[in-house]
Amino acid sequence: MDKLFSISDLSKELGVTPRTIRFYEEQGLVLPQRVGTNRIYTSRDRGRLILILRGKRLGFTLKDIREYLDLYDADPTQREQIDTLLGKVRQRIAELDEQFETLRVTLKELREIEQMSLDALERHEKAAARFTSRTP
Repeated sequence: MDKLFSISDLSKELGVTPRTIRFYEEQGLVLPQRVGTNRIYTSRDRGRLILILRGKRLGFTLKDIREYLDLYDADPTQREQIDTLLGKVRQRIAELDEQFETLRVTLKELREIEQMSLDALERHEKAAARFTSRTP
């Protein structure tokens, strides 16, 4: 028998709000059962939510995540899903490498500006000290 979860169970376990889970439901990424007005989630729904949250944390779009999840249902061998995932992961790695390089260059420039500012302040302090020591 499949374990069932309430929305509050999953939100606590996964560290997200019930609103977040409802949003993914509205997007069609999870399809909980209903008992009256209550949502009941299966282990499969829980697994999908874990994949969704991991995908978002890694920077994938909801479109990418939906494509991945849809392939899981469509291809029992999961070959197409793995190929798609590999392509998306490589693309994300390239994007992050580019962002990392941009960040590295930006930090280098900021550190140079910081040092120039510190040098300028030191020159001003020395000039002020000379001026103050000459003033009767």
